[in-house]
Amino acid sequence: MTDNSEFSVIDRLFRPLAGLTSEARGLRDDVAVLPSDNTHDLVVTTDAMVEGVHFLSTDPLDKVAQKLLRVNLSDLAAKGAVPYGYQLLTAWPHGLPFEAKQTFAKGLKADQARFNVALFGGDTVSTPGPLMVSVTLFGRVAKGQTVARAGAKAGDRVLVSGPIGQGYLGLKVLQGEYPELAAEFKAELVDTYQLPQPRLDMADVVRANAHASMDISDGLVADTGHIAQASRVDIDIDLNRVPTSRAARAAMALGASVLDLISGGDDYQILCTASGERAKALCEAGFVDIGECFPAKSQGQVIVLSDGKPVEIENTGWVHS
Repeated sequence: MTDNSEFSVIDRLFRPLAGLTSEARGLRDDVAVLPSDNTHDLVVTTDAMVEGVHFLSTDPLDKVAQKLLRVNLSDLAAKGAVPYGYQLLTAWPHGLPFEAKQTFAKGLKADQARFNVALFGGDTVSTPGPLMVSVTLFGRVAKGQTVARAGAKAGDRVLVSGPIGQGYLGLKVLQGEYPELAAEFKAELVDTYQLPQPRLDMADVVRANAHASMDISDGLVADTGHIAQASRVDIDIDLNRVPTSRAARAAMALGASVLDLISGGDDYQILCTASGERAKALCEAGFVDIGECFPAKSQGQVIVLSDGKPVEIENTGWVHS
C-alpha cells in the first residue's frame, strides 16, 4: 500500500519539483529563503488551518484569525527573522454571515497592530466544505543568517524555549477532559491553544547562537526528529528535563500522560541546537536544555530517556494523511 502521509507526499511528489534551487532548501525546512537586497534575505512561510482539524467549530473566529497569523509568525521566530507582511487566503463556507467574516477580520487587525505586520493581498473564495484559511508570511533577516533545520552537530545541546504540552492540553480541556482541573489552569491551557504566543522575543538570540532551529507544531518528539533527519544526527531527549507548567502538572496529576504532552503538538515554542558558549547564551535567555545530539547511527533517530532508560513512544506527533 502506498504511503499517503504528509511527509511521504512531500518527499515523493513535491521535493522533485523544487529541484536544487537554494531558495527551496530542498523542502526540508519550514521556510523558503529568497535574496532581497544587498543586506537582507526574504524569509517566506505558509501555513493553512482547516475547521475541525486545526481549530474547533466553536472557536471564536477572531481567535482563529489570530492563531493563523501566530503559527506563521512562530516559523519566522525560529528562523531568526523579523515579520514584514502577509498574504491571506480565505475559503468561506457557503452562507457564512458577513458578521462572522467581520469578526475574523477584527482578529487580524488586532494582531497586525500587535506584531507590526500588514496585509499585502491574497484571495477569497467560497466552499461547500468547512472553513479553510491560509497565510503566506514574509519576514526579513540579515543576508545568510536564516537558521535552518539542517545544521545540528554531534555534541550540540538540544534546547526548548518554554513549556511543552500547553496547546495539547488546552484542546483536551475544550473537548471536556479534566473537568476537575482548577478554573485558572483551564483558562491558561485553553488560551495557549487558541492564542499561541510566537517566540519573537527569542528570534535574535536564536539567530546569533543556534546551529539548527524550528518551531514545535507537530509535537516535541516529531519535530526533534525533523531536525535529526535534516541534520543527520541522532538525538537523545531527557524526559525529566522537558519543561512543563503548573497547569500541565496539575493535569498530569489528574491522569494526563507526559508522553502525550511531548507528542501532542501545538506548542509553538522554539526547538534548537547549539554547543558550548552558544548553548549557554540560549539558556541565559530562557531556553531549557533537554538533550544532546550524537553522530547518526540510524538515520536521525530520536530516543526519549527517563531516568537514563529509553521510553517507548507509540505516537511521536501529528501527521496529516
